[in-house]
Amino acid sequence: MLIPTIMLFGAIIVLYFGAEFSLDASEKVGKKLGLSPLLIGMLLVGFGTSLPEFFVGHIAGVQGKAGIAVGSLIGSNIANMFLILGLSGFLVNMKVSNKALRTQLGIHLILGLVLLFVLTRSNLDKITAAPLLIVCGVYLYTLLGEFKKSGEENKNSEEPFSPGPVLLKLIGGFGMLYLGGEMLVKSGSDLCVALGISEYIVSAIFIAFGTSFPELVTSFLAAYRKKDTDLIVGNIIGSNLFNCAFILGSLGVYNFTLTENFNYEIASLIFGGAVLLGLSLSGKSINKLTGGVFVTVYLVMVGHWLKFI
Repeated sequence: MLIPTIMLFGAIIVLYFGAEFSLDASEKVGKKLGLSPLLIGMLLVGFGTSLPEFFVGHIAGVQGKAGIAVGSLIGSNIANMFLILGLSGFLVNMKVSNKALRTQLGIHLILGLVLLFVLTRSNLDKITAAPLLIVCGVYLYTLLGEFKKSGEENKNSEEPFSPGPVLLKLIGGFGMLYLGGEMLVKSGSDLCVALGISEYIVSAIFIAFGTSFPELVTSFLAAYRKKDTDLIVGNIIGSNLFNCAFILGSLGVYNFTLTENFNYEIASLIFGGAVLLGLSLSGKSINKLTGGVFVTVYLVMVGHWLKFI
């Protein structure tokens, strides 16, 4: 049990640095293109911080480990929304009234409702996963409009940009993410055997926390410095949409049999999505009160997974 535990922590470290390299390169590209902090968060950082989930999900999919593939994605979305946004709310008030963000929050809530259909089927295949890919397509379409608008408003970035080093950093980051994903799936599987618990539980709590680590670091740094709070919320919403729309949708090619009951997970994601959209429509911010509620929901979910409640 010692070796899988060491490998699990080693995988998290590799994933962290892989995400750091790919994120840094992505942000440099975003600033060169003149993108706003919100768009960088939703598109580049959101996708970049979802890369660990992408590699873990598909590596597990190839190996036929449905519990790890689905658990890491659902658990990561719950950790992103309730743990990371919740803790960030204790550090800084985050406005969510931006019109572009409000649109994405609406799509984010729709994603939760679509998950209600997808994850209550007996199988995750190309047909049942198709609605998730449709949500992803709608999300990317709305981002395209924001991309054009942001590019026109923020042209000619003064940010220094060297294509060669940025490309090497991006490739190196992707390589580390793949290696970290392999290590995480292997150590997670071994821990399941050693502890005698299901792959889904280990994935939803421990592996999901590991793959959410890049989001945690990115959000905490921005919150601690009390700047670019648009990037924090944009990062979380973008990452969640990529996780459960694009990545979970793409796992339909493996034709998984779904044996777990996801009612609590789906209910929590719909609740969180509704709260965020409600705050946006009312012009209110994510603050300490919201943060307290969100962290409580996360702890309740962990208790549910561990069968304490």
